This record gives sequence, structure tokens and C-alpha cells, in this order.
Amino acid sequence: MKKWVAVFALALPFMASASPLEFRAAGSLKAAMGELVAEYQQAGSAEVHADFAPSGLLRKRIEQGEKVDVYASANMKHPLKLESAGLSGSVVMFARNKLCAIAQPEVKVSSQTLLETMLDSATKVGISTPKADPAGDYAWALFGKADKLNLGATERLEQKALQLTGGPHSEKAPKGRNPYAWVMDNKRADIFLTYCTNAVLAQKELPKLQIVQIPEALSVGANYGLTVLDGAKANSSELAMYILSTEGQKILASYGFDAPLLP
Repeated sequence: MKKWVAVFALALPFMASASPLEFRAAGSLKAAMGELVAEYQQAGSAEVHADFAPSGLLRKRIEQGEKVDVYASANMKHPLKLESAGLSGSVVMFARNKLCAIAQPEVKVSSQTLLETMLDSATKVGISTPKADPAGDYAWALFGKADKLNLGATERLEQKALQLTGGPHSEKAPKGRNPYAWVMDNKRADIFLTYCTNAVLAQKELPKLQIVQIPEALSVGANYGLTVLDGAKANSSELAMYILSTEGQKILASYGFDAPLLP
């Protein structure tokens, strides 16, 4: 882990401050990072003010001048764009995720029949908003693979997909509700494509939901990127290092993430 210390400690001109660390992270990280940040603070480390939202929207807020110390994205693209613009230090991949499908209990579907079921004209397929939310980009990537299994499937899926979450104008779930469980509870989709970690949380709230694994030919993985912003507070690297530490990686793994830095 020493090389990551160097990355975060030396890459940026830090500013000393006693105010809380400003941490921004992808919505799919909310449960895991909520526990991780709580553990970090209980250890007597700095106070952290965390805010969770779609990664693309967070990146835009940072580009528009929002003061952020540490940023955890659901893909590598957004933090790498900040790095290339000179707004952050190096980017580290700290977790992996993959897509699953959530299905209504009455939908007859399996991993083997998922594509056929999504293509059915009677099936409402929900996704997050591409470009604003990486989960939507990954759903779009899944659609891109569909033509190899069923010619014309890519265009049909792109045309029928309902962008229900993660966008700047998406209807928000009531406070305390899982957004994907809420969407499904309101029958806005028959099948919804989201991260497997999100699917587990949605099913906890709405146990009748089915979780369907994506078949290998359509499977799409997600690499999550972490960076410390330019001008971050002096102790920002400590939070970044905690996320990369064995303790932080174990918390992420307990929520279903693939934690690549575990020994």
C-alpha cells in the first residue's frame, strides 16, 4: 500500500483545514461508504461530510467549482477526465461491480431467457440515465452486446429502454427508500438493469423482487475509480488510504463489491 501513500500524499498541493472533509461518491456506494466513513470517523480520524449522487452529475458539479476533497466514481472515465483537466491527482481503481437484472415477481425470466424477455414488446425495461449515471452507460454497453445473440436486438433495446433513475430530471424516490425498489414497487418497470450490489439492497427492501444474473455473453463489469481533488485538505489522503486499506476493502466486499486490493 506504500505506493498509494505516495500517489495521494505527493500528487496534490494540499490545504490545511479543520473543516470536515468533503467526500463525494456514486449512489451505488451509499450503503457501503456510509459504513466505511462511520468506521473511519470512529477511529478518531477527521470528520467527513459525504454526499452521494450519480457519478457523472458529481463530476459536473466538481467541474463547475464545487469544493470536494475526495471523489469515488462508479467508473474510471469521470475521475480520469478530472485528472486530465488538472483538477485532481492520480486515479486508483478501488472496487469492481457488475450488472444484474431486477425483475417483478410475476415476470417469468431466468438468466438464459433474459434477453428474449427484455425484447418482448410487453416488457418494460428500466435503466439509469446514460452519461449522468455510469449504471446507465453499462446498461447501454450490455445492449451493444445483444446483436451478437439476436440481430437487431441492440437497436430495439435502445429504443424501448426507460431511463428512470440517475438523471438530472429523474423523479426521486422518497427519503429513506431505495430508488430501485421504489421504481419497481411503483410498477414503472418489469425488468430493471442495475449493479448487483444495488439489486441486493432493493431486494432487502422489497423481498418479492427477483434478482437475475446477466448471462456471460451480455455481462458488463464496472471498475470504480478514486481520486483526491486538486487543492484538497491536508488530511484528505488519509480518507483515500482508508478506502484502499484492508479494513476499507473488507467493508466494500461485505456489500457485494469485488475488492481488488484485499490480500
